[in-house]
Amino acid sequence: MDPIMIQDVLRTLPHRFPFMLVDRVLSVENGEVHAIKNVTFNEPFFPGHFPQEPVMPGVLMIEALAQASFFCMHESLEPGMVGYLAGIEGARFKRKVVPGDQLHLHAKLEFARRGLGKTTCRAEVNGELAVEATILFALSKG
Repeated sequence: MDPIMIQDVLRTLPHRFPFMLVDRVLSVENGEVHAIKNVTFNEPFFPGHFPQEPVMPGVLMIEALAQASFFCMHESLEPGMVGYLAGIEGARFKRKVVPGDQLHLHAKLEFARRGLGKTTCRAEVNGELAVEATILFALSKG
């Protein structure tokens, strides 16, 4: 599969600046997705989140994983379906994410049925685990 570039990411996800947190989808295969988020110093959250030592907020790392997760679900959903964050289980933060990092987002679809979805996720920087979590979605027409 060819990477899904930002123009197609924008057609798939309803998010927009400053909450679009997927820059490219590298692969979607067998219910698994690999996407990236390029973390730059110009992110709108850095001036107020530990300004002397900028760190990407953990909730935004989870949001990036949730957005990436939609790509492993969306082919099995009816057109127009949207996944709303319904729960986060077992979230563990293992390393800081700072400007200049490239966050590799990995999600595996556990299920998507009867209005619910579940993915197991992890994000890495240079092969080092930054965050892992299980994310639950409420699926409905957007």
